[in-house]
Amino acid sequence: MTIQEIQQQIVEDFSVFTEWLDKYAYLIELGKSLTPYDEKHKTTQNLIEGCQSRVWLNAELVRGKVVFTADSDAIITKGIVSLLIRVFSGQTPQDITAADTAFIDQIGLRENLSPTRANGLLSMIKQIKLYAIAFKELEVKNTD
Repeated sequence: MTIQEIQQQIVEDFSVFTEWLDKYAYLIELGKSLTPYDEKHKTTQNLIEGCQSRVWLNAELVRGKVVFTADSDAIITKGIVSLLIRVFSGQTPQDITAADTAFIDQIGLRENLSPTRANGLLSMIKQIKLYAIAFKELEVKNTD
């Protein structure tokens, strides 16, 4: 699936809920279903700056696609990062860097987060894009 298709699917998933408490409950469930994070990746290098809670994000380039894994010590944040992984993991660096994140506003996530959590969300997106840029540059360097 493309990034846009996955984002549209998330918008549809969230449209089922009318109350934000239900959307938070759904985020918590998403966080609980996040693939277990390898403890060896819980390093300061993988810790995302700017998040109120601790969030670790690891990225690997596998056959031209970026594979993300993540964890957080806060359950809502874990749900948020699981959404981002659902959208961006398994995509090419080019597609990740070109993608927008309009789905976040479409589901009302940003407006329903505290300012510190909203900053954390932006920091997670920024880190995902930085990994993609780095892998894109690596691919260019390897073709030279």
